Amino acid sequence: MWPIDLLMPSPGDAHAALAAEQVGAYVEAFARAGLALRPRAWTEAGDSPALALFAWGYHLDVERWLALLEGWPPGLPLFNPPPLMRWNTRKTYLAELEAAGVPTVPTRFDGDPAAIEAAFDLFGVDELVAKPQVSASSDGILRLKRGDTLPPLAEPMIQPFLPAVQTEGEYAIFHIGGVLSHAIRKTAAAGEFRVQPQFGGTNRRWRPDAEARAVVEAALAATPAEPLYARIDLLRRLDGRLAVAEFEAIEPDLYYAYGERVLHRLAQAMATSL
Repeated sequence: MWPIDLLMPSPGDAHAALAAEQVGAYVEAFARAGLALRPRAWTEAGDSPALALFAWGYHLDVERWLALLEGWPPGLPLFNPPPLMRWNTRKTYLAELEAAGVPTVPTRFDGDPAAIEAAFDLFGVDELVAKPQVSASSDGILRLKRGDTLPPLAEPMIQPFLPAVQTEGEYAIFHIGGVLSHAIRKTAAAGEFRVQPQFGGTNRRWRPDAEARAVVEAALAATPAEPLYARIDLLRRLDGRLAVAEFEAIEPDLYYAYGERVLHRLAQAMATSL
């Protein structure tokens, strides 16, 4: 059995117990592929091959997280690759995807009051969404109307509020081991705009159409390194086009119950990469 560190929340993290409850299915699937997953706090990693899928809470200690990636020993496997996870840590990657011609949700990385006021006209909307550039699970996300004051946010980003999130919903497409694995449609609860289950959101299997596949393929081609795993979230913009809302390559929920042998495929892909 090849030992692999499964990077976990640090011991003091509020979600450490929940993460520990969820790793069993991963441990079993990886064991069948000859890989022995060893849960280990991400703050203590750096001397063994590692998988970052449960590195919850990295965004709460981002400087330490970036230092870990920057100092990762050359030749020591880390999944996903450090250059990709450094790029993915701060949501300014959306600007890089946009510059590469990938359809993205329009975003401005400025929380100055004048910039916020100008964004309403720039995006052609009466409502905006603001959130930190480094965040997870809708942490710190806000809706703003004209005249609202943005509360203090570390490095805020501003986007138009897209009504499609409350009607059509958000799509999540999973890329594992170099191929499209599975996909889901995430729908918000009535009156809500956050689609995560903790906010009442629901999920169901979805078959990506040609437009969705093209957007995902363009996004993957524009990343600094090929991911072993990634989740690409899509929303429909005001112009009717599907666009990247998030590219998650650090610790995304894989929603593996909505696909076929997802964890087996992930384990096999990782075993082949070692």
